Amino acid sequence: MAARAAPLIDAGFPQLKNRIIERTGHFYYQDKDDLLWERVRKRLRATGLRDSTQYLSLLGDPISGPAEWSRLEAEITIGETFFFRYAEQFAALRATILPEIVARKSATRRLRIWSAGSSTGAEAYSLSILVNEILGESLNDWRVSILGTDINDGFLKAARQAQFGKWALRSMPAPERERYFIGVDKDRWQVRPEFRSVVRFERHNLLSLLDGTSPLEFTDFDLILCRNVLIYFHPDVVIQLVGGLRERLAEEGWMLLGHAEPNPAFSSMMQVVNLPGTVAYRRGSSEAMIPAPSVAQLPVVPPEWKPLLPAPKPVEPTKARVPARPPRVPAKALPGPEEPDALLGEIRARADAGDFATADMLCRKALAEQPLDATLHFYRGLVLRELRRPDEAEKCFLNSLYLDKSFAMAHYHLGLLLLAEGRSGPGKRSLTNAARIAAAMPGDRLLDEADGLTAKDLRDLVRVHLDAKTPAGRRG
Repeated sequence: MAARAAPLIDAGFPQLKNRIIERTGHFYYQDKDDLLWERVRKRLRATGLRDSTQYLSLLGDPISGPAEWSRLEAEITIGETFFFRYAEQFAALRATILPEIVARKSATRRLRIWSAGSSTGAEAYSLSILVNEILGESLNDWRVSILGTDINDGFLKAARQAQFGKWALRSMPAPERERYFIGVDKDRWQVRPEFRSVVRFERHNLLSLLDGTSPLEFTDFDLILCRNVLIYFHPDVVIQLVGGLRERLAEEGWMLLGHAEPNPAFSSMMQVVNLPGTVAYRRGSSEAMIPAPSVAQLPVVPPEWKPLLPAPKPVEPTKARVPARPPRVPAKALPGPEEPDALLGEIRARADAGDFATADMLCRKALAEQPLDATLHFYRGLVLRELRRPDEAEKCFLNSLYLDKSFAMAHYHLGLLLLAEGRSGPGKRSLTNAARIAAAMPGDRLLDEADGLTAKDLRDLVRVHLDAKTPAGRRG
């Protein structure tokens, strides 16, 4: 019978942790022994090994070690992602960055993009869709290459399959989903071949940028996205990595980082370009900095191209969009209070289309007739948060929980709101309440108003938030 790992951290764990951080660069785990130990224990149980010392020997085995490293790296990396994540950055890509690149590269008609830390591929395929929309019929005249890389082999396998569930598509309205995906079953969709054809995925450790082992063909990129990856690394390593990424940009190339990752040191390496809702970076030609393009210099996006996303707005890394919608209802035929399900469907549709003012009006209309409906209070909280009215949003979430204390997603979104407002203690308590409710359910149980999120998914998301360092906020 295979030996089970002891419940307490063993004596060999510090050496194992140092080796993991050295190989992966995941300094994120430097002060998170309990979290890393939990994930190591999964591999101890799977391999039947007794302790960290034995496991470290397995990792060092020239035959079995590489495969086990891949399995361990799959355990310690977080792959939460969805299409068009961070709407404000995709709005900047759509309105400024990609049109500038297309106009500048019109002679060579060659476009190279790197999605570093691509997880299961949603970011790379989002870029493919966006490039396809911008180039339109001229796409066949261009040589477009989009590279997605990750350290996690499991993520790469899933990315190549290009199949996604509701959670990954939560930011995409049904009409766009039908344009870009083929239904596999009622809960999964596959990216259409025309958007898969320009995307490829390869295994890559960002640390290889620093020791000279990164592939030579990883160069001359017009655009690099490295978002929510640098948070894992030591601050000193982050600066070196951004310098390494800069060297892989073509002259005048663009770079986008995660919202939590900008650093004043980056401005000494690249030009900082402030765009609505986000910051981008550009590599200068020789020693000269390139002026940010004016609107007049940018090509006009064809009028028949419909924007994929609403106006730029802050988006939480693990923020759930308003759940899936039924067909839109024309404004002149809005349902009355005697049709609560249809009215809730219209609220969802308006919110997902970015028309939050109308969604709020419909919420108020519905609540006037059904003031004791916990779901309606919850949706109004989501809408008010989009409208940047956090105090009112908080009251709505609290009203929802007063009516239904077991509403896990209301606890969860209240927690995210409080953390964003800098109220760490109450925010973490709300997230803990959400996890406690989810823990009482089977792991595969679909949660109410969660757009396909399971109880296990919610527990994992809460753990990520609770383990993260909470930024300083406005209120204590």
